[in-house]
Amino acid sequence: MNIRISRLSILASLLFCVALAFSPASLAQSKPIRIGLVTFLSGPAAASLGIPARLAAEAIVGSLNSGSAPAPYAAKGFGGRKLELVFIDESGGAARQVAVLRALVSRKQVDFVVGYTGDGNCLAVAPVAEELRIITVLLDCGTPRIFEEASYRYVFRSRSHSTMDAVAGALYLSENRPGLKSLAGINQNYPWGRESWADFSAAMLSLNPDLAITTSQWAKFGSGNYAGEIEALGRSDSEVIFSSFWGDDLEAFTPQAMAKNLFSRSQLMLVAGEAHLGRLAGSIPDGSIVGARGTNGVFAPRSALQDWLRQIYFESARDVPNYPAYSMAQALLGLKSAYEKATEQIAPGTRQRNPGTDAIIAAFEYQSFDTPSGRVVMKLGRGHQAVTGTAYGTARTVNGRITIGNIKHYTAERVQPPEGVKSRDWINAGMNPGGWLSPRPSTR
Repeated sequence: MNIRISRLSILASLLFCVALAFSPASLAQSKPIRIGLVTFLSGPAAASLGIPARLAAEAIVGSLNSGSAPAPYAAKGFGGRKLELVFIDESGGAARQVAVLRALVSRKQVDFVVGYTGDGNCLAVAPVAEELRIITVLLDCGTPRIFEEASYRYVFRSRSHSTMDAVAGALYLSENRPGLKSLAGINQNYPWGRESWADFSAAMLSLNPDLAITTSQWAKFGSGNYAGEIEALGRSDSEVIFSSFWGDDLEAFTPQAMAKNLFSRSQLMLVAGEAHLGRLAGSIPDGSIVGARGTNGVFAPRSALQDWLRQIYFESARDVPNYPAYSMAQALLGLKSAYEKATEQIAPGTRQRNPGTDAIIAAFEYQSFDTPSGRVVMKLGRGHQAVTGTAYGTARTVNGRITIGNIKHYTAERVQPPEGVKSRDWINAGMNPGGWLSPRPSTR
């Protein structure tokens, strides 16, 4: 009798364990988190930006899944749940990206979306992500319009917008060439190029009202041939030529311009040039001013996180990570930090195992977190837009490799507007850093 009861007790315990293992809560806990990862896998931005971003994503997720990342990211995956990446090519234009985003949510059933570099794509997908109620972390895209012209609940951007690049670049140039008399620009004819040049030229005129803007050249994205623009820049005889070129446009423009001896008379300034340093040795003249859209790459502070990213990226790519790789790290680590912070808020003893969307959003808003680029603070856009410091330096080619020297760092409050102030208005008003460090509001 006792033996029979014992057997029944053991069987009941086993059945209970099986039921528990296959309960909705347990299944949800063991199911991988699917992240839709959108970056340029083809086209003119793939080699220098999209492929490094993909390689970084694979390396970072592999390290997180194995639990080999340094503190404070040592926990496996997101809160113990493994991560699974679904890669999507960002090429094809904004209309395609909107359709693909809908498919990621409805058919691929992703839990989060991370990605987007092109300004037009970011502007197009942000309201759709809001409609679909999918937490979307914008990886890059420069335009400040995302959160200056709209308010989002489900959309975050884990890196600073392009006003930082323009203002820091103007400060660096003014500090290094205080007697500058003339400036020209060549930029891609779409939002990133137009906004970068407008912000930079406005910042330069704010610092130096007597500066002459000699010419503003606009190139079609992906043109590949810049003979007319180079001729116009040469005729302008400007002391400095500013460009926000990136991708294949930058890698085609610089050798064409050097062949015409354009930079024998004019100093080149590349606001987003760091991503291309390993590919343009011999095509970026000595003395060129280079930015990395933040303290990324050669500008990154030494830390365990920076050493970790460099190691895991090199193991995958056999190269050092450029700023798109650092941007990817900011996005994934920011999302992990928010997810795990929300997990900590789950009441002990409840059946809930994973944080809900609302809890993750609340944890992401206004959070600060460490990255290989340094500290990131979700400060603007009602806690949805990141701010960071940044840096610029001057390029020299040594033994066939481009090196960066004369590096100067700029704090976040020095190069970005405070909450509620549009970038252009802030620049035109003199770029006063006062008011940036306002407290977190008590309500949304």
